[in-house]
Parts: sequence; C-alpha cells; structure tokens
Amino acid sequence: MKNHSCRWLVLIHLTLFSGWHSAIAADAPPAAGGIETTNLSLAAPAKRAEWQRRLTLGPGDALNFSMFINDAAEQPRENVVIGPDGRISYLQAQDIMAAGLTIDELRTKMDVELGKFYRSPKTIIFPAAMHSKKYFVLGAIVNKGVFTFDRPLTVIEAIARAGGLETGVFERNTVETADLSHSFLVRQGKRIPVDFQKLFQHGDLSQNIALEPNDYLYFASASANEVYVLGEVLAPGTMPLTGNATTIAAITTRGGFTSKAYKTRVLIIRGSLTHPETFVVNTSEILDAKAKDFKLQPKDIIYVAPRPWHKVEELLDDATRAFIEGVVITYTGARVGPFIDPIIK
Repeated sequence: MKNHSCRWLVLIHLTLFSGWHSAIAADAPPAAGGIETTNLSLAAPAKRAEWQRRLTLGPGDALNFSMFINDAAEQPRENVVIGPDGRISYLQAQDIMAAGLTIDELRTKMDVELGKFYRSPKTIIFPAAMHSKKYFVLGAIVNKGVFTFDRPLTVIEAIARAGGLETGVFERNTVETADLSHSFLVRQGKRIPVDFQKLFQHGDLSQNIALEPNDYLYFASASANEVYVLGEVLAPGTMPLTGNATTIAAITTRGGFTSKAYKTRVLIIRGSLTHPETFVVNTSEILDAKAKDFKLQPKDIIYVAPRPWHKVEELLDDATRAFIEGVVITYTGARVGPFIDPIIK
C-alpha cells in the first residue's frame, strides 16, 4: 500500500507542478534587452534560489552569437559550445573565459574584446542549450547517474525522472527496496536535513525541497545486511553483519583502534539519520571483562572519536558526516568515478 501511495504522490505533485510551471512561463515578462531567459530562471526573482538569480555559464553550455553593427545583427554563430576549460571563442575574441559568468557578464567581456577590432560593437548572446548544471541521484534508484538541470526540480521530481526507487517482491507484493532512514541529500559538502520517511511514507511535502546544482541524492539499500565502523579505526568502512556481531568484534575486524582513538567510549547510532537512537559503549569495561560487549543490529553506525567526549551531542554531527563521506566515497568510487572536488568537507 505504501508503494502505491508513494507513486500516486509523485504523479499528483508532478501534475500540480506542471500547471504551476506553465503559468509562470506564460506570465513571465521578457528579459531586458530582448535577451531570452532559460527555463532554469522562469520563477519570479524573489522566489528564485541564489544560483537561479545569478545563473552562470559552464563547460558544455551552448550559445548563439551575433554582433549588432550599423543597426543590424551580423556575423551570426549558432551553438558555440563552451569548452571543457571553460573558454569560448567568437570572431576575434578568442579563448574568452566564460565559465562562472552570467550571459550579461560574458556579453560585456565580448564587447570589450571585440572593441579592439570593431567600432562600438554590441554582442548579442542567446542561450542555445544549458548542460553545465548537474545533480547526482545514486543508490537504490532505477536509473542512477548524473542528470542535467533543464528546469527547476524538487526531490520528488528528480527521483521520478530517475525512474523512481528500486522495487522488489516480498510475499507477492511489490515493495520499494530503499532504506529511507539512511538516505541523504548532500549540498556543498553538508547534509541537508530532509526526512525521506516523512516525504515518502507520510506525504509531508515540506520535505520536498528544490534541488540545486551539484546536489547529491543517495538512497541506501534496505537489503544490505551490514554495519558501518567509522572514525579512528585503521580501516574505516562497512562489514557484513553476522548473527552475533558485537562492537569490539566489529572494531577488531576493521583493524582495531588507531593511535589517536579515544578508546574508552564508543558511540553507536541506530535507526534514522534524522531521528537517531544512540548508545554509548564503554569499551574499556568490556575489554577489562567488567561489562558485556554490545550486540549490533543491521545498519548500526559505530563511531570511534579522536578525542575524549562526554555528551552524545558532541559527536553526532561528526559521526553522521563520517557515515555520509564513507558512503559517497565508496559508492561513487565503485559506480561513478572520483569527483574533481571532495563532496564532503
């Protein structure tokens, strides 16, 4: 039933958004100077995100050029693509850095350069295709990969475009195989607090936020029977969960403590990343046979801190960041390839 509810939620929301998007497009005034805007910036200026208010160019974007001379547009060039190095050429203006500039800024730059060869040139630039703004949808998704922004998108729309969450069959019923409690959205190296359980299981559209360029959506697999050992251990990472797996056994499997590890207390995070259940394990007492080892459950996160700590709140952000970083590095390294810039800072 939850699976069907989720799919109806996606369809309803897409229908509403389509009407809203069309209305904005119809009411949007023409841009100054007769320059057309792209679909990425159709919303009213006050409602646009910062990246939409200053929509910059990047490698792969294609532009149409012409030059206004003697009251006429001359020297047209269509579909001139910004190169991988971020540069573009038009007439005598060669290898002009366009990446990071808006169309207006590039136009001004072209006018200055072409002014060395023509009297008072006025460059006319129209966007032909925008390919430089991308986002990532990976994990338990039907069509995982890198996608291009061609219009504003929300979380649900991005997932629908990627074919939806992966499904499987359980007791003759189709069920989604994503673990929403361990799924996340990363933006500019930070986790954005989206509660995917509220969004997909309860229809809470306040969690359906707009995406931005370079956002990273990851949906964990519910079928993975593993635990995560992170922080100051010699080989941080995942390990299969056996029937009687315990905290000390998991740390030992991942190489044991590093020389910087705070070995007295270890934090265990269980359940949702948004609303986690936490346990503090006194590893010193366990090693001294004064207490029983803590038994693990699937998807538990074991975090070994590099410094003494007393309150769980001191470590929760560090542990969550370590978990996300580990997942991003492991998954993208195996499925996508390395990022040019680290996604987690």
